[in-house]
Amino acid sequence: MNQPASAKPAVPRRKSKKKWIIIGGSVLLIALVAIGLSRRKKDTGISVTTEKAFVTTITQVVTATGKVQPEIEVKISPEVAGEIVEMPVKEGDIVKKGDLLLRIKPDFYQAQYEQQEAALLSSKAASVLSKAHLDKATQDYSQAKDLYAKKLISDADILNAKTNYDVAMADYDSSQAQIRRTEGSLSQAADQLSKTTIYSPMDGTISSLTSEIGERVVGTGQFAGTEIMRVADLSNMEVRVKVNENDIVNVKAGDLTLIRIDALPEARLTGKVREISSSAQNASDSIASSQNSSSDEVANFLVKISISDRDPRLRPGMSATSDIQTQTVENVVAVPIQSVTVRANDGKTVEELQEEKSKAAKEKSGNNLEVTDEKDTARRTRDQLDRVVFIVDGTKVKVQKVETGIADNTHIEIKSGLKSGDEVVSGSYAAISRRLKDGATITIEVPKKDKK
Repeated sequence: MNQPASAKPAVPRRKSKKKWIIIGGSVLLIALVAIGLSRRKKDTGISVTTEKAFVTTITQVVTATGKVQPEIEVKISPEVAGEIVEMPVKEGDIVKKGDLLLRIKPDFYQAQYEQQEAALLSSKAASVLSKAHLDKATQDYSQAKDLYAKKLISDADILNAKTNYDVAMADYDSSQAQIRRTEGSLSQAADQLSKTTIYSPMDGTISSLTSEIGERVVGTGQFAGTEIMRVADLSNMEVRVKVNENDIVNVKAGDLTLIRIDALPEARLTGKVREISSSAQNASDSIASSQNSSSDEVANFLVKISISDRDPRLRPGMSATSDIQTQTVENVVAVPIQSVTVRANDGKTVEELQEEKSKAAKEKSGNNLEVTDEKDTARRTRDQLDRVVFIVDGTKVKVQKVETGIADNTHIEIKSGLKSGDEVVSGSYAAISRRLKDGATITIEVPKKDKK
């Protein structure tokens, strides 16, 4: 009766053991599948996009922003001070050369002119009197010389006659000088009086008017007085842009330019480079200030671009963007700009080289935490770099050194190292600049537009 009771517990033990075997097998299977998937994922390589090199025409462009201004604009400032009593023009009026622009109250300058005119008359009258005295002294001196030769007068008499003659001559010369001085003052007063009336120096349009009748203005011949208005030739407009020192070496007079006006987005104007400044704008002449300024500051040069297309909607001061076409090459092999990167001879990236050199510099200086010369490190790093592209070779890429030329906004000229039809990696930027190495495995990603 006891044997059957002892045999029954063995059955649950076998079931429990089988359960754990099944669980362990399932876990192992899941682990193997996960490992397989991870290996498969790793084997797919770096995801990239590609494009083929092709033959095209490339135009190098220097883009700069600036303002629309008239080619000729004259600032009207008075040379005399006073109150504006007449101004028959308003802003926007078209004027011809010689038209009256404004008149300054002339009372003070008229009085000065009349005063100098009276002084001239007085000087001429004094000169007539001096001439009569000179004639009398000349006659007396001549008679005295005859009498002295005959020994009829003494030495004192001849000396007195000679003195009277010299005094009369000096007085006459002084009266003549006074006449010339007064004539000069009269001419100056007449000039000042004439400058109370200002006429237009050219045909054009009143582009700016900052004063009104009744205002007092300051004028002087030594420096610019109060700016009252501006007369501009709005039929000939230009764009004045600032080009940085790195691009100015490529710009030359006569370069064709495409111009976009912010206020006229539909307008596409053309122009030509008319003038290039020979010195940087806002450059300080002071040695001390130049020493204190940042050496990394980029200097800008003023470039004037004549607008060939006349558009009556253009106004001075409008913002504009100019694309200066500095050079064009035809029938050249080209690839996207982002396809070209730099690598050292051993395949290292710029970051890897700089990190390596900084580490070596620190070790050489005794592992100090002092900042190394970053500019020198960057310069020595650049000396070791070559321009390269990654050519697609099946599922891998190989590094190809290239010689580049000019570039436009999207593509760059390849002078040597590639031929038309070669497939190169064009993205992503992170893959090209850092991740890709010679012989790296890749997966070509199909662009979304191609999928559509």
